[in-house]
Amino acid sequence: MNLLSCELPGIPKLHSGKVRDLFDLGEHLLLVASDRISAFDCILPNPIPGKGEVLTQLSAHWFRMFDFVKNHVVATDFEDFPAVLQPFEDQLRGRSMIARKAQPLPVECVVRGYLVGGGWKEYQASGAVCGIVLPIGLQQAQKLPETIFTPTTKAAAGHDESITWEQCRDVLGTAVAEKVRGLSIRIYEAGRDYAAQRGIIVADTKFEFGLLDGEIILIDECLTPDSSRFWPADEYRTGISPPSFDKQFVRDYLETLDWDKSPPAPSLPDEVVAQTAAKYREAFDRLSQ
Repeated sequence: MNLLSCELPGIPKLHSGKVRDLFDLGEHLLLVASDRISAFDCILPNPIPGKGEVLTQLSAHWFRMFDFVKNHVVATDFEDFPAVLQPFEDQLRGRSMIARKAQPLPVECVVRGYLVGGGWKEYQASGAVCGIVLPIGLQQAQKLPETIFTPTTKAAAGHDESITWEQCRDVLGTAVAEKVRGLSIRIYEAGRDYAAQRGIIVADTKFEFGLLDGEIILIDECLTPDSSRFWPADEYRTGISPPSFDKQFVRDYLETLDWDKSPPAPSLPDEVVAQTAAKYREAFDRLSQ
């Protein structure tokens, strides 16, 4: 079934985000990935079939793989969920996980291996990204000389804002900032190398971390088509924004419309929905093998 909104009578809902609905299970949280898709900070009216399952199962795959960093996962198999959730199998199976409650850090940890998107625009204007000066003459989508950490704020509404490394340290404290920077780069590079063997370039991604009993753990999602740019390696070249397995396909369609990028968002044609679903599924199939 397609799921635009998850309602579980008797289970308190804590938050409904752009994609995920969050429920309180007492000791733990229930995270449910809907089939909602957002672009330009607006939720679109169409569900993308299978999207919630792809996000949850791909994150679970990476969480299992990256055993060098602790994460929030308690259970991803519906059979392991508590009895109170069993009546809601049609909404939960495959698209939800039970997670530990952590205190989210107020910074999103963005990691870039290629110069594209907002980073490309920043570089064109200043020759730097988040205060990191880059070599002169780089092209759009070019591989960077080394992986860079370009954190952002976590805006309650509207756009996240890029911050410098110094600002990140001011917000998190030097020890925590250095820890999450190191983990973010290590996770990205491990995922990048794994994906490269399967014909996918991971151009950039973002992670979220939280504190649990004084320890930093990885939370939310991990290296999904929503949080990352995935490019097919056989179609990659510099000088353009390459075709992708993520929602860039939706953004590109919306850019062709006479829409001011404020709510309400326009509906997507069936063809765009189908092709987007197929791109998410292909990314999952390649990366989960």
